[in-house]
Amino acid sequence: MICIYTITSGLHDEKSVARLSDEFLTQVFPDGEYELKGKDFRDFGTHDLDLIYVRTGGAEGIFKQLLPEMLSRGIERYYLLTSGKSNSLAASLEILSYLRQQGLKGEVLHGGAAYLQKRIHSLETVAKARQALNGTRIGVIGKPSDWLIASNADRIAVMDKLGIGFVDVPMEELLEEISKAPKDSAPAEVPMADKVRSSYPGATQVYYALKALVERYRLGAFTLRCFDLLGSVGNTGCLALASFNADGVPASCEGDVPALLSMMVAKALTGCTGFQANPSRIDVEKGELLFAHCTVPFNMVENWQYDTHFESGIGVGIHGVLPEGPVTVFKLSGKLDRHFAAEGELLYNQYEDNLCRTQVVLKLQSQDARYFLTNPIGNHHIILPGHHKALLEELL
Repeated sequence: MICIYTITSGLHDEKSVARLSDEFLTQVFPDGEYELKGKDFRDFGTHDLDLIYVRTGGAEGIFKQLLPEMLSRGIERYYLLTSGKSNSLAASLEILSYLRQQGLKGEVLHGGAAYLQKRIHSLETVAKARQALNGTRIGVIGKPSDWLIASNADRIAVMDKLGIGFVDVPMEELLEEISKAPKDSAPAEVPMADKVRSSYPGATQVYYALKALVERYRLGAFTLRCFDLLGSVGNTGCLALASFNADGVPASCEGDVPALLSMMVAKALTGCTGFQANPSRIDVEKGELLFAHCTVPFNMVENWQYDTHFESGIGVGIHGVLPEGPVTVFKLSGKLDRHFAAEGELLYNQYEDNLCRTQVVLKLQSQDARYFLTNPIGNHHIILPGHHKALLEELL
């Protein structure tokens, strides 16, 4: 919910100000989806997005009097809505300058109705995403894979900045759950190689075992040291991860926590966890990159077929076909001090038997392609349908 609080100088005629305010708010919120709180700030900061509508000039002192109470509630960011009439913009600029002097954050929301609608919608989306992330518990099932030497997470920073906590689950507990989990037979109507069909029931056991752990520990997301399953149960987690991500539970491969955090942020902002994949080939001059992995969320693909896991040649991998069109490539560092977000196009899908099973070729700007060869944040990156760079950077 968007709530609007007002500050108004007593020097201005209230009837005239009220008329102008009604006209302004009707233009900015034509659907009327906001609650006007007026000058009662007692519950300020408790909604999806709270705006301070500076209705007139001369309101700076009123804001200064209100600020200590708002600070006592831990509010450090303030959005000042102004119509540009009755000297409201001048007052908003003075207030924002004062906030900056106090080491606080803020923004003046000013401009045409279309711009304000777009900007306020973005702020509301980001605010809801922060609330969705706050309090989430993520499971680290087994330790990160040994080759992820640059993909650790600063758990204190993650808790402080996003409100996300960690639960460590030993692989032994997952293996115990797999041993007693039910299994589904491969659907007869779905074509697949005999080797894959024989592995399908075991792959569903991995899914049901992970589901039991998600419920036991109340996990909102998890990452899995999946390669350990190759030797211990002779199967993979690809099918399970594809299912969880499609169901809205972010789940990353290989115990990669930064990749999981990236997927969680993506899900909170866009509703899609994204496709965790490795860059396999890069043509900097063309800005073309080939990404591949053996799992992809089922709800991201136009169609798919079951295959083996690439490196091991066993288990059940997913060969999915993603729709062509706009995409965003995203990655967040484990310390949350860096991120990469680039918009581009998915040019086409391909299939080679010497790569992970889902393979897509993207077109990015050359400077974005060079990032991977000069200053990458690990190897795994997240591919999202649509262009979302502005939203991602707004949250981060």
